[in-house]
Amino acid sequence: MLIKIFSFFRFFIIFICLVLTGHGASAQKLTNNLEQQYQKYKPGTIQRMMITGKYAQALFFNKQENKAFAILNENIAYAKKETDGKYAAYLYTVAAINYKLLDNVKASENASRLAQFYELKTKDQETKGYVAYGLGWICARNNKEAEAIRYFLKALSFYEKSTHSESLNGRKASVYRELNSIYADWNEYELQEKYSKLSLEIALQQNDPMGLFEAYMAMGYVYEKRYESTENKAFIRSAESYYIKAIDTYNANKTRMPIPSHLSFVAINLANLYLNYFPESYKGKALYYANLAKAQGIATENHDHVASASGLLAEIALQNGNNKEAKDYLLTALAESEYSNDTNPQIKLAIFENLSQLFQNENNFKEAIFYQKKYIEIFKQIYDQKNAALGKKLEVQYEREKQKQQLLRLQLASQKQEQQLKEMSWQSLRQAQKLENLELTKENQLRKLKFTEIENSKKAQELRLSHLESFNRKQEVDLYKERISYKEKINTFYIGLTASVSLLLVLLLYAYFQRTKGIRQKEKLHLLEMEKMTQSSKISNLTLMLKGQEQERERIARDLHDGLGSLLSGTKMNLFLLKDKSKDEDQPQIERSMAQIDIAVDELRRVAHNLMPDLLLKYGLQETLTEYVSRMTTPKLDIDVQFLYYTNQLPPESQLLVYRIVQELVNNAVKHAAAEQIIIQFIENESDYVIIAEDDGKGFDTSILNHLHSAGFHNIRSRVEFLKGTMQIESQINIGTNIEIKFPK
Repeated sequence: MLIKIFSFFRFFIIFICLVLTGHGASAQKLTNNLEQQYQKYKPGTIQRMMITGKYAQALFFNKQENKAFAILNENIAYAKKETDGKYAAYLYTVAAINYKLLDNVKASENASRLAQFYELKTKDQETKGYVAYGLGWICARNNKEAEAIRYFLKALSFYEKSTHSESLNGRKASVYRELNSIYADWNEYELQEKYSKLSLEIALQQNDPMGLFEAYMAMGYVYEKRYESTENKAFIRSAESYYIKAIDTYNANKTRMPIPSHLSFVAINLANLYLNYFPESYKGKALYYANLAKAQGIATENHDHVASASGLLAEIALQNGNNKEAKDYLLTALAESEYSNDTNPQIKLAIFENLSQLFQNENNFKEAIFYQKKYIEIFKQIYDQKNAALGKKLEVQYEREKQKQQLLRLQLASQKQEQQLKEMSWQSLRQAQKLENLELTKENQLRKLKFTEIENSKKAQELRLSHLESFNRKQEVDLYKERISYKEKINTFYIGLTASVSLLLVLLLYAYFQRTKGIRQKEKLHLLEMEKMTQSSKISNLTLMLKGQEQERERIARDLHDGLGSLLSGTKMNLFLLKDKSKDEDQPQIERSMAQIDIAVDELRRVAHNLMPDLLLKYGLQETLTEYVSRMTTPKLDIDVQFLYYTNQLPPESQLLVYRIVQELVNNAVKHAAAEQIIIQFIENESDYVIIAEDDGKGFDTSILNHLHSAGFHNIRSRVEFLKGTMQIESQINIGTNIEIKFPK
């Protein structure tokens, strides 16, 4: 009996253990790493808002709730100012989950509503999916599992429409685990197996040891439960295989597993499996894994695992006929279960039942009755908790009656044991309770019947009242029609005359307005045609100007390379020939001159390359910009270029324009802003391209930008207009500048 109760409960605590027991050095190290990433970005930046969710959750589970909510509120204030609502929706969802963990229902509901509000302001499918996941997560904890499933399936539909990102697979895996947990409670083994396999696929793709461990444990539990319902030995072999894979995953990745108690957890599962479902010859393996679980539980100070392992060892001792050793293990398990207030009640339930049975076998009826009463008290507590948690489900009605009968049988069994000592009969109490249950059932049926009769009577009265109102309305309508008919006969002449005059006026007005409308339409068409011609002329002039600039750059680059380059090379050759004929005291001066010529040649090549980059024609924009950034980077200037989702399908002429824009942005940041760090991002979306340039320079006042006669910004604007794009500039004095350029595909 002891081991079966442990087996029933252990999958319920797996996800709680994986989240809440991650304390100590590993959890603190994770929190410190996230804090370093968080502090790396400036307040209000998108990168800081996106790292806030993970950092806040790490603080929350590290018992720093106040700090977690402080950084959440700070970044939510920035996120609400963004046009795209995805950042606010994401952070409000994290806040709602954390409030739910603190049982702050009102705050959690308020955060959920705000998350849904801002989710409507974004088109980002992954964010919409995360909001749906958060709502489903809260519904699952509120025992609204059917509603939770609808939200989880909605989240998966959004994720399927999302573009790939680093967080997408992890978020899918979270939904799969939640669905797996719910279907496990419902004994829907096929659906449970489906989502367990999906979690395993993602963990294998990401090579995530933690995810693999969770997936192997879930798959092992699925096949164990399927064996219990079918007794198909293939299922129990599969369960064993997955549990062993979980242990192998842990042993191969000990340094990357943040929760050392995982080893004792899976060892308990394997020991239980060998003890209950395998032949007698596997008892040695059961003993080995039970001892391993106990040793690891002691090492990690996980008292629940020590108690569970001691219970398994007690069961093995009982099967070997060693009652004293079994009693010692059970008392050890009881002592370990008393260490924490949140110990699994199922563990204590099994311990009390087995201790009562052992003392009864020893004819120590006083101790047997004591532990039997303790067993019944714990069972009542579990029953009351389950009854309260599942009260809103239709299936609970059957489960509740089943548990009541089980509780009644336990009470009668206890009474029978006391009868052996006190020679008292409880048969009459059992019959009275059955009669009371029958009377309550009859009373409930009578109340339902009365309620149905009252409802039928109420509906009949409403129907009669509706008929009466319809009759009264019909009479009023008939009377009103008669009055209207009488008035119509009197006013026919006046109405006809008025209608004729009105018709004439309407025709005149219609003709006037039609003429006016035609004139206005002609004027609008003329203005549109003029604007179109102006725009075409502007684009044509801009095209010729840019083409001329590029041709002039190409000519200058060619002249520099062919003319001045050849001249410098010839000068160097002459100096080299002169070196052999010159005196020894002139050798250092000649070598310095040759070195200066080499520097001039390198500078000439750099200028020629900037004027007309050959790499752009040969290898494309990404390689050219990467090479340009590497050339511009110095010990005092760090430049980084990033390409996101770029498919290298930008036309060559547009690539050249983008290259010139980036050149001008970098030159402005270096020349005018005295920047030390520049980040260039080129992003390809479904319908447009985005260029983002950020620097940490001295910034400037954007309100006077239009009054400045800056050739750099004029060139950038000209090229952006040619690409039919837009440019937004944000800058703060002594903080830096952010420039975002968008143009359609």
